[in-house]
Amino acid sequence: MPNYQSPLAHEEVFTIRTYEIDSRKHATPVALVRLMQEAAMQNVLRLGLSVWDLEPHGISWVLMRLTLRIERLPRLGEQIRVSTCPTGFEKVFTHRDYRVFDAAGMLIATSSSTWLLMDTQTRRMTRIPDFIMKYQQQVPPPDQWLPRAPEKLPAPEAADRSKSRTVEWYDLDFNKHLNNTLYIQWLLETLDDDILEYGNLRALDILFRAEGRRADTLRTEHQRIASDTFVHRLTNADTQKELAAMRTVWSIDEA
Repeated sequence: MPNYQSPLAHEEVFTIRTYEIDSRKHATPVALVRLMQEAAMQNVLRLGLSVWDLEPHGISWVLMRLTLRIERLPRLGEQIRVSTCPTGFEKVFTHRDYRVFDAAGMLIATSSSTWLLMDTQTRRMTRIPDFIMKYQQQVPPPDQWLPRAPEKLPAPEAADRSKSRTVEWYDLDFNKHLNNTLYIQWLLETLDDDILEYGNLRALDILFRAEGRRADTLRTEHQRIASDTFVHRLTNADTQKELAAMRTVWSIDEA
């Protein structure tokens, strides 16, 4: 898979640390997503498009859709290289891809994502301004883009298992809403222990629909729809509003 042919591309090297691993000494899927987003943050800081650069304009980036494909998760102490690049700017959406390589240069994970701009006063989606749209001229060619997520995700028809929890102060990000990686973590944590302990997450697709705010009580639930596939949903327990939908695909190790 070629490197991005774009001046917008960026790479970061990380070493997997002890607080990023599970009981098998592998990085958790959530830790991997956080490292991808850290690489993206360094990218937009360099481009002058970070949340702090956009703050005077009253706008901020919000993740709307994320797909993740995993060949394997890196182990404790392993060095990985995250390559990321914006791959398209539309009227209200921007796309960003990630590729994760091990020290030998083998591709171990990929992710495509779609972001929107939120008006920080109204908390609503807003049009991407011209000073950002101009970067469309520098995105890599389409043959270097990862596949973008399909529009719809199935929702659980009946919950196999559910949990409720309250959004606390340290669950919030710089936009003062529930950190997007915690959506993923909380949805995964409803799964049974045998999946979490012996399962290998191979694919994840999540659609973010609404904000989780301080003191909200949120309900997570999942349903197994195939031997290796689960659908997940996050809702506000009081209003029943859906905040996110997710699908995961797993392979299972022998216990």
